[in-house]
Amino acid sequence: MKQQLISLEKIITSVVCGGLLFTITACDKPNLTQDKGKYSYSIGVQVARNMKQQQIDIDAKAFSAALEDVMTDKQLRLSDQERDQALRKMSEGLQAKSAVVAQENIKKGVEYLEENKKKDGVKVTESGLQYKVITEGAGSKPKSEDTVEVHYRGTLIDGKEFDSSYSRNQPAQFPVKAVISGWTEALQLMKESSKYQLVIPANIAYGERGSPPSIPPNSVLVFEVELLKILKKEAVKR
Repeated sequence: MKQQLISLEKIITSVVCGGLLFTITACDKPNLTQDKGKYSYSIGVQVARNMKQQQIDIDAKAFSAALEDVMTDKQLRLSDQERDQALRKMSEGLQAKSAVVAQENIKKGVEYLEENKKKDGVKVTESGLQYKVITEGAGSKPKSEDTVEVHYRGTLIDGKEFDSSYSRNQPAQFPVKAVISGWTEALQLMKESSKYQLVIPANIAYGERGSPPSIPPNSVLVFEVELLKILKKEAVKR
């Protein structure tokens, strides 16, 4: 059976239980009322999130054993060479998995773009950007050197949301030229108070690398974008 992808609970528990006693199965609930407990837990969260972001399938008991050995100055159970080989093998496995996902996403993306461009109201630019006007505003269009304030929601083609200013109840501000090229192009098509749907091919989004962990490689992205206003220099938040 495939091991669970990084159990945050197990890892964090193993990090903070009993000071330097890192056992998985037999430790009390961590004390998070004192400074030591709080920073220990915080370190555990950072480590676990980093591993989860990299999609590393970790053995929590082995991780705990390594942590105990290092923190208590015990002899390490694997040599430098063995550890290097293990990490290299893990890296190669992650790269192979990413390559498979990337190829699958190319195929899925092409199919999605072909179907979407047939829909009513969808326009396609020379770059391959697809957009549909939901609401046409009456204000000015931003230039590449402008800073804008927008509301947006971004999803993958399967509908999974990866980012949303609406969820944060806070519009975003950024220079038009400081975002992915698909956005830079689309924003300059929009007038203030406009709302567009954008479908952005991978090559003008995050490309082969993606933006882990939320955006896999070669992902076509779907956005709902509302251009609230073009900001004057003195109104830009620092």
